[in-house]
Amino acid sequence: MNKKIVVLTGSGISAESGLKTFRDSGGLWENYDVSQVASIDGWRANKEFMLKFYNERRKQLESAKPNTAHKSLARLEEKYDVQIITQNVDNLHERAGSKSVLHLHGLLTQARSSIDVNLVYDIGYKEINLEDRCEKGSQLRPNVVWFGEAVPLIDKALEICSAANIFIVIGTSMVVYPAAGLIESVPKNAEIYVIDPVKPNLNGKFENITFIQEPATIGTEKLVNQLLSED
Repeated sequence: MNKKIVVLTGSGISAESGLKTFRDSGGLWENYDVSQVASIDGWRANKEFMLKFYNERRKQLESAKPNTAHKSLARLEEKYDVQIITQNVDNLHERAGSKSVLHLHGLLTQARSSIDVNLVYDIGYKEINLEDRCEKGSQLRPNVVWFGEAVPLIDKALEICSAANIFIVIGTSMVVYPAAGLIESVPKNAEIYVIDPVKPNLNGKFENITFIQEPATIGTEKLVNQLLSED
């Protein structure tokens, strides 16, 4: 049976495609305070501003392209059972060819009802505007999990991680919870790889861990080539 690889990705993997996703250093996203553009309080305070911000992000995403890291992860499926869990709201993993992607914080190319989290609509790169409503009559909003909201898919992500033979972390600081806690559900005998130019502080809690201090494109391609060459 193929080994199961679970990959957790963060903003560092999409930054090399020109996207800053969710949290840049210093708490900014595209020069806006994250609390202003990525919180439920921001939405309640100014829906029109929030819609405009995400419309711009969607337009930016349309012209962005998957990079070597995204494409390398897709290649892993030649030999392994691969599940990607991403904190990013872009669709670059899918566009690179990855078949199984769980979007922990939602997806920019979807809209959802403001009153029913289960009413989700694929909108591609179209805009969401004020007065655009769901079938129940509520304002449509980006299908993005904001600060101050629950993360609906966290239990599913924990279940996926608990079955990993190999766990790879790419481009995330491992400080934003609950995503940062996923590594703690990985089996003790699993191999763990962390790819990031800055080595995250994991307090020495994990034994089978290898740090690859490289940008996502370089480190991911290197690791994928290694894993594909193994018997």
